[in-house]
Amino acid sequence: MENSKEMRNWLEAFKLDHPFVIAGPCSAETEDQVLKIAHELKDSDVSVFRAGIWKPRTRPGGFEGVGEIGLKWLQKAKAETGLLMGTEVATAAHCKLALEHDIDVLWVGARTTANPFAVQEIADTLKGTDKIVLIKNPVNPDMALWLGGVERLYMAGIKNLGVIHRGFSTYQKTKYRNIPEWQIAIELQNKFPDLPLIIDPSHITGNREMILEVTQEALDLNYDGMIIETHIDPDNAWSDAAQQVTPDTLKQIFKDLKVRKVSGDSDFENKMTKLRANIDVLDQNLLDLLGKRMAVADEIGQVKKENNVAVLQHSRWNEIQEKMVAAGAKKGLSEEFITKLFKSIHQESIEHQEKIING
Repeated sequence: MENSKEMRNWLEAFKLDHPFVIAGPCSAETEDQVLKIAHELKDSDVSVFRAGIWKPRTRPGGFEGVGEIGLKWLQKAKAETGLLMGTEVATAAHCKLALEHDIDVLWVGARTTANPFAVQEIADTLKGTDKIVLIKNPVNPDMALWLGGVERLYMAGIKNLGVIHRGFSTYQKTKYRNIPEWQIAIELQNKFPDLPLIIDPSHITGNREMILEVTQEALDLNYDGMIIETHIDPDNAWSDAAQQVTPDTLKQIFKDLKVRKVSGDSDFENKMTKLRANIDVLDQNLLDLLGKRMAVADEIGQVKKENNVAVLQHSRWNEIQEKMVAAGAKKGLSEEFITKLFKSIHQESIEHQEKIING
């Protein structure tokens, strides 16, 4: 699959003067609920109304969606509001029913993206469709798996494609429900700059109070749009209550978001050139320092080898991590960043020492 300007055709056809928006409840619960939310959103920046019809739950016993009847509610909402309709599909049967009910936008969820057999089944079922098909990143931070899902759909002759960044699962305790790992989405964006990229702040944050913050960060990175879970009574939603916002809150988010220009005037470009040159020098200095640090790690490895001492010293590592987090905070660097940075440096040091000890 190669990047092409044609990848943006479906998005440009909307002729929007604002980011592309998909919004609606996590789950379709009742016909009345679906219609009320759709009518609340029809005169806003929302282009596509979303509602989960089939809900894959992590553990059994939870609400797993209303099923096929919900598609009829979406049809009625489309007829009454003119909004396009979208839902998640996970099996060939879901795809067939969605097509039969003329659903406009289909997306493959994170759990499904992680299973190439399931994605291929969906691609085969949707082969050649002119519907918009979006694919979320897999639950684990695997660029190849995400792109593989896109390629399977592309090879099935599906031209109206896009990707949704919904964050990645982690055992670490962070402020996010699913950590963004922005660099993975940026790497995908660099490989395929014309493939529409949509942020899912609802699933990244798991917290309605953080929706604006994460959406703004995505727009600052030139994302094309957003998919935000919206409910008339979020606290009593049947699924994912904490991450849903009311229609009024969603409309206020639209007002508060700032859409940046892709480029500026000549004065801007001159300033950026100077600042980027400064960054390049500092990056080279960082590499030089890292090289010197690893040279010391090599010496440590040699001393450990001569004294038959194990590579990993837990107490020393914990001491370094604690000290660096505190020092980083004084320089305005987050604990999350410092921890990731020094874990990577520590891992590289260990590998250097192991080569020497086992060499």
